[in-house]
Formats: sequence, structure tokens, C-alpha cells
Amino acid sequence: MITGKDLGGITVATVLPFHEDGAVDWAGYEAVLAHCARPETTDCVFVNGHAGEATALTAEEKAEVIRRTRDHIGKDRILLAGVVPTGYPEAVAQAEAAREAGADVAVIFPAEALGGGNANTAAGVRFIEKLGAELQMPLSIFQFPIASGFGFSTPVLAEMAQIPEVVAIKEGSATLLAYDENRRAVKAVAPDVAILPSNFHWFFAQVALGGDGILSGLASLVPDLLADLWKASQDMDLARMRAANDRLYPVVRAIYGPSPVVDMHTRMKDGLRLMGVIRNSAPRLPLLPQSDDVVEGVRKALVTAGVLQ
Repeated sequence: MITGKDLGGITVATVLPFHEDGAVDWAGYEAVLAHCARPETTDCVFVNGHAGEATALTAEEKAEVIRRTRDHIGKDRILLAGVVPTGYPEAVAQAEAAREAGADVAVIFPAEALGGGNANTAAGVRFIEKLGAELQMPLSIFQFPIASGFGFSTPVLAEMAQIPEVVAIKEGSATLLAYDENRRAVKAVAPDVAILPSNFHWFFAQVALGGDGILSGLASLVPDLLADLWKASQDMDLARMRAANDRLYPVVRAIYGPSPVVDMHTRMKDGLRLMGVIRNSAPRLPLLPQSDDVVEGVRKALVTAGVLQ
């Protein structure tokens, strides 16, 4: 069975391209995987999350994403799949479908009822306990930003980490203090549970504090840059970390800086289109294509970072 020790390094949250008519561009997705899921830069692959526009996909499309990703990366590399439920029955159905299609780990997003302060209660713990016992498969907790109302408190995360089926926490609390407190609390009670930081505004700071890898949609666009930062952090080489972060900085600002931030993954696809990886970067509704000014900002950032001529 997969454990947290198997989930270190770079985990790419893959974006999913579409044709102009809105149909999934499967050839384009193969090109995305060839670009970002290379073993020399990427350890694990995470599909059907925010980056992959999971809530805009049918159940059949999500299963096909998993099958095609598994075929591409082979049987030995770890494949995580998002479970984005409204409630418990849907969580079970989505996780079972993901496992059947070839996923190793189900990444559990908080159910709708866990908002409004309920993320600070035992409700989330009971939810994951029941899910783990029923599914008997490796689970990862998707930690939302604290300000969203769906981010679990430190005590809740620490209790979740002790559930036998939980092998990882995708840590996106979005504040440095919460990230560090959560990391320390989880490691104190469940040292083998992987902490996979995904706080996109400060990649440098989170790996400097510590963590078991980086989980990010940005790895769909610039996997080499994130891999350079991660490898430098593993070598405790501050100068290399700073150099890698300086190359990342303009890309981070171009992708995550403009409002609304929810369009971050569309901007990643804009970058992939500019690099010639995919032909169309438009998302599915309710997301919208980006303005010419935003796309130009992405182009300039990729040039500055040295990944686009």
C-alpha cells in the first residue's frame, strides 16, 4: 500500500486543454503530460483537481483523464485524483470511480457542508474516518486557504493525519503561519504523512520551512523551474534556491497576480499555448478566457524566466 514516504518531490496538478467547441483535446493533453510529467522533473501526477477543471467535467471525462494519464506515466508512478463532493455519498462514488480508472490516491476536497465554520469542528474528521474505513484506499486531504472558510484548523488536520488511510495533506492554507503550524502539528503525531505544500505565492518560503515536496498546477507550465527549487532545497543550498526563485518570480506574478485568482490555470494554459504545447487555452464555463493584456504578461514572464524565446 502507498504511504506518505512514496509521495515526496514534485507533484504536478495537470491542466486540461479543450478544443474551440469545448470538447476535451485529448491529443493536447498527451502533449501536456509529455511536457510536465517527465520523470526527471516530476515524481507524481495529480489529476481532476482545480487545475484540471474537474467541476466542469462529466464523470466519464474524469475517468478518461485518469485512464489516459495512467497509460502515459506507467504503472509504477503514483497517480492522485481529485474527489470534489457535495456530500458523503458523492465522495464515495467519485473515489471508487477514480480507483477503478487507475488512481492510487484519492485527494478529498472538503464537502460543501464543511464550510461556515464547520471545518473547525470534528465533522471533517468523522467524514474522513468513515470514508477511509469504507474505501480502504490511500487518501490525501485537500487543505483550502483558511480565509475561504473551508480550511481545516490545525487540531483538525492533526487528528485527520492519524486516520490510517490518510497518507498526505495537500497544504494550501495560504498563510505562512498556518502552513508552519500545520506542518509541525501533523509531523508530531503522524511523521509518515506527507506534507505537500501548494501555497503558490511563496514557493520559496514553504520549502525553506520544510515539507515533503511541492504540489502545484504551475508544474504543468514550468516543471523544470519548480524542480530546480526543490532540488536546491533538498541540498540545503540557499544560493541555488534563491536563483531558482528569482527565475520563478515573474512567472508566479503573471499567473497568480491578476484578478480573479481563480483564472490561474487558464493563464497556465495560455503559457502552454505560447510555448507551442497546446493549440487552444480557453477554459470551460464558468471560467473565461484571459484578456490580451494578461496573456501578454504571461508571455513576458516566460521570456524573462528563460523558458520562451
